[in-house]
Amino acid sequence: MRRLTVVLLGVIFSLVLFMGIAQAADKFGYIDLSRTFTEYGKTKGYDKTLSDKEKAYTEERDKKVADLKAFQDKLNLLNDKEREAKKDDLQNKVKAFQDYDRQKQAELRKEQDERMKEILKDIEEAVKKYSEKEGYTFVFNDRVLVYQNKSLDITNQIIAILNKSGK
Repeated sequence: MRRLTVVLLGVIFSLVLFMGIAQAADKFGYIDLSRTFTEYGKTKGYDKTLSDKEKAYTEERDKKVADLKAFQDKLNLLNDKEREAKKDDLQNKVKAFQDYDRQKQAELRKEQDERMKEILKDIEEAVKKYSEKEGYTFVFNDRVLVYQNKSLDITNQIIAILNKSGK
């Protein structure tokens, strides 16, 4: 009975040791997500497109604000009776402007969010592809690490994959 116990303890010890060695063989890496996001060519293209749309929106918005101010200035030149008659027109124009402004800002935010999700998905796919090819068990985002050894940084490889794939 004692021998069986010793043998079982030996087997358990061997299994624990083997599991420890297997875990030590895991390959770890991390990426600088901000840098990867910024240096990805698709991000730069989307930034330019969104910037152009935002510039067009700002120009249109400024034109509408100028029109509202001009209308307000015309109202100020009218006598009280005429001004009171046009007061509803001004309120309608202000409300229409506010609706336009709110809608355009929401559209720009939505498009930016969609583009960001698309880019993050591309990054995730590139990390997965690279990790499987190179035998990585875990790849972390640098934002969640308190300390990281630079030898585990695979950011350059991921950026190269992203920009090479033409996504």
